[in-house]
Amino acid sequence: MASRSLDAPKLRLVGGGRALARGDRATPFDELSDAELVALAAEGEPLGFALLYRRHSGFALTLAIRIQGNSGDVEDIVHDAFLRAHGRLGELRDGAAFRPWLGSIVVRLVRTRLRRRRLLGALGLTTPEPVDLDAIASPSADSESRVLLAQVYALLQTLPADDRIAWTLRYIERHRLEAVAGLTDCSLATAKRRISRVQRFLAGHFVAPFSKESA
Repeated sequence: MASRSLDAPKLRLVGGGRALARGDRATPFDELSDAELVALAAEGEPLGFALLYRRHSGFALTLAIRIQGNSGDVEDIVHDAFLRAHGRLGELRDGAAFRPWLGSIVVRLVRTRLRRRRLLGALGLTTPEPVDLDAIASPSADSESRVLLAQVYALLQTLPADDRIAWTLRYIERHRLEAVAGLTDCSLATAKRRISRVQRFLAGHFVAPFSKESA
């Protein structure tokens, strides 16, 4: 069930819908926690989910782009992710975990797209998508870093979706192993195995050294 940290009968919008009254105290919507916004959305208040979208859509967009290595269809992916999240709020037991929960939905949608493109590629029905360095590289990245990043993503495109996603979450997004396992809905041991396979592959095909995976 979704978080019910707010007492629904005592909720009322004030200030033209810009704040939430709880008893004798009014809290601006922008200052509400994710858990409170999830509870509002679950009670049918559209502004609750609208603010969740405003707060986390950038994160979801960046996550999808960096996993894919380009911006192809990412707006549709993010749109679908929020639609699914909205329809499944009742499954979220901890409203404070909305962001990683949304991230796991984005990961599943991107995985489906990557697998479909890989299958179409094997059948000769599509070509690999170009790496969009402007979308994934830091604005401060120098030319050498951009070249290395392009090589990494070109190699990642040849790997199974689950492996490349796990590695990208660990080394591009810099998530801890536990977070990688959560986002990809697998055990910690499975996440480690996937990352290690990519490490070995890159070590054998890439000019720059990659360290062994550690906890």
